[in-house]
Amino acid sequence: MELDELRQMSAEDLQVKEREVREEAFRLRVKLRTNQLDNPANYKKARKELARIKTLITQKKAEAARSGAGNA
Repeated sequence: MELDELRQMSAEDLQVKEREVREEAFRLRVKLRTNQLDNPANYKKARKELARIKTLITQKKAEAARSGAGNA
């Protein structure tokens, strides 16, 4: 998924996507360790996407906290 698409998602949608990608990365890791994975690069891509999603979630939380503190 493109970074721009991820940035447009809400925090709740990002958390759902994080769960999906985390499960996918787990399945790929199991296949990698049991030598059933055809393309090991897929596991690396899933890990990087998970990191991007987690970064965006953190950024959105910090942004919400800043805007919340500014209103108080």
